[in-house]
Amino acid sequence: MKILITIMTFTLLAFSNLHAQTVSGKVYGVTEDGKKEVLPGVNIYWAYSLQGTTSDIQGNFKITLSRNAKSPAGHAPDDDGNNHDGHDEHLLVFSFIGYQKDTIHVHENMKQVEIVLRSDEYLEGVEIAARQKGSHISRMDPILTQNISGAELHKAACCNLSESFETNASVDVNYSDALTGAKQIELLGLAGIYSQLMTENIPNYYGLANSFGLMYVPGTWMESIQVSKGTAAVVNGYESITGQINVEYKKPDASEKIYVNGFADSDGRLESNLNAATKLSDRWSTMIFGHASNNSRRDDHNGDGFLDHPLYTQYNVFNRWKYATENFTTQFGFQYINEERTSGQEEFNLNDERIVTNPYGLNIATQRAQAFWKGGYIFSRPATSLGVLNSYTWHEQNSFFGLRTYDAEQNSYYGNVIFNSYIGNTQHAYSTGVSYRYDNYAEQLDDSAFGMKESVPGLFFQYTYNNPEKVTFIAGMRADFHNHYGTFYTPRVHLRYALTPKTIVRLSAGKGYRTAKVLAENNSLLASSRQIITHGALQQEEAWNYGINLTQYVDIRGKELTLSADFYRTDFVNQIVVDVDSDVHEINIYNLDGRSFSNSLQVEASYELIKRLDVVAAFRINDVKVTYNDELLQKPLVNRYKGLLTLSYATNLNKWQFDFTTQLNGDGRLPDTQMNPPEYRRPETYAPYTILNTQVTRYFKRWSIYAGGENLLNYTQDNPVIASNDPYGPNFDASMVYGPIMGLKIYAGFRFAID
Repeated sequence: MKILITIMTFTLLAFSNLHAQTVSGKVYGVTEDGKKEVLPGVNIYWAYSLQGTTSDIQGNFKITLSRNAKSPAGHAPDDDGNNHDGHDEHLLVFSFIGYQKDTIHVHENMKQVEIVLRSDEYLEGVEIAARQKGSHISRMDPILTQNISGAELHKAACCNLSESFETNASVDVNYSDALTGAKQIELLGLAGIYSQLMTENIPNYYGLANSFGLMYVPGTWMESIQVSKGTAAVVNGYESITGQINVEYKKPDASEKIYVNGFADSDGRLESNLNAATKLSDRWSTMIFGHASNNSRRDDHNGDGFLDHPLYTQYNVFNRWKYATENFTTQFGFQYINEERTSGQEEFNLNDERIVTNPYGLNIATQRAQAFWKGGYIFSRPATSLGVLNSYTWHEQNSFFGLRTYDAEQNSYYGNVIFNSYIGNTQHAYSTGVSYRYDNYAEQLDDSAFGMKESVPGLFFQYTYNNPEKVTFIAGMRADFHNHYGTFYTPRVHLRYALTPKTIVRLSAGKGYRTAKVLAENNSLLASSRQIITHGALQQEEAWNYGINLTQYVDIRGKELTLSADFYRTDFVNQIVVDVDSDVHEINIYNLDGRSFSNSLQVEASYELIKRLDVVAAFRINDVKVTYNDELLQKPLVNRYKGLLTLSYATNLNKWQFDFTTQLNGDGRLPDTQMNPPEYRRPETYAPYTILNTQVTRYFKRWSIYAGGENLLNYTQDNPVIASNDPYGPNFDASMVYGPIMGLKIYAGFRFAID
């Protein structure tokens, strides 16, 4: 182990993440009558690569060529039809409906290009799109991946990552309990702990950060989000059982010089953000992000005596640096978060003594510091590079829930060394390397102290065959060496096959593992009087995931209708079951004894219905069951279905934008409460409910102002706190939350940017 750590440390000091050649430019089109005009929405990608982008509404684009495992380079025929190896990864392809496809060769010193596409004489009546889609399914990636751009994030308030999925059909976000304000995502019908949350391909916001980590990423910091379903590539680790969410922050050499945002809502929430970037030289650039948010207003709209939302203050600062030459690039940064949350009964005072004769309250004080360093080196051999990722995190939480005290500390390190090259020619690419993960948890619940140390070195190899016009195949294998669970292997395969240029099929299968940290990941369990009982030694969670997707592109009236249907199944070999059904006064935690699975079927369609009016409609069915105490039951608090409809309309020249979202959330099962006294019992199921959100945005040259409303139908869950009149009694429970706690909310804000 010491030898492996020494080798990794030496390598990390020698190299850094992948060098990237960035090219920007503008795309024009020439119609049959000879008129030249800018083209928005043009598909632009590196030949035989999975990396692509689209031109914006002014025809501008920026694209980076980085040779990593997710974007294997390849070789392609040039205009003369001959194959050329060596520098073919520098072929940039431009494709747009109604225009002839074109390809240019980008030289190493070429930074700015201009291209003019010619109208396809065999197509008539093609109408040029006027808006770039805010989100789209990647055509090139063999893993079903939805890219959410900054334009999509502006369709809602999106003050943080937890609010970034309001217009997304795949990801559900809901409160974990009725007191703390913690939010949790669901993907494929399963909790967010089974999805790998990453920031710029570094695993992040897990463990102690699981409950509140979604609120540690301000919306104005994000450049884009990638949501992938099913198991991810093995280069990113052995987790991601149901999917992966990767956040790309704004970059110091490609961001606004100054960006300011202000926000306020009718519930008393205030936020401000400041981003500033500068290029210090041709090689050095830096950026600083600042965030402050506060809510100090006490609201109890449902009259149960408990605050509807916690009182909180958060300060969040992030500084990043970048250094780049022709063959070497390195990036590093530092982030610090300080947050305090207080909630409970309306009369609760933080300075009061914690005794049963005083009002019930809770307080969560968090400090988090993180540093990362990544970089890479490009070798003279084409498509060959060495990259490194490093991250260290310290997270401390001091908290109490009524009379319960929970204090915890987490120290984590993640390192990954990736070597990319090819076999024979660049259509046959591979990625291989070593990784190391270390997590040290020290927890104390009342008088009981416990913790866990995980030390997991690993090796991986991934092969990619890439012919983007037809097929992309990825096969990978990991071997990891856990200090508690021994050696385990993670196989994963992904296939993308183009039946036609407009019909794409994706298949995936793979295994995933994770180690459960029950209290660290589920603070909501403490918001009740239930006794927490652990049965036996908890084993590692293990599951298989299988998926199939069909994406069809249909040309209708010169515009493209995108249809997507996918089905994913997750089968657990072992799962840590959190049983709240067997006894209403207990939370029983044990290893799975029986079956546990999740089936998720989703269909989605997106289309520009009329000029500048984008429509997205989706519907999903969840079938999630777990064996509780020898009985296979529907998992509680999971909606059996979800419908989504979003409308986005922009006026001419994009001066005004109007966005509307409807969410239909299906019914589900509630945990069994029949052992409670009659006044504290709940129904066996909850009914479907609908959420309506809307926003209006006015754009100026450097300013934009926006106003909107959320939960316009004012729907709230009835009696979210059980036994709210007796919070120190045996029946108190604030963890049975399936819907909104707060009703109608009105908000407004502004954005100011200097490019």
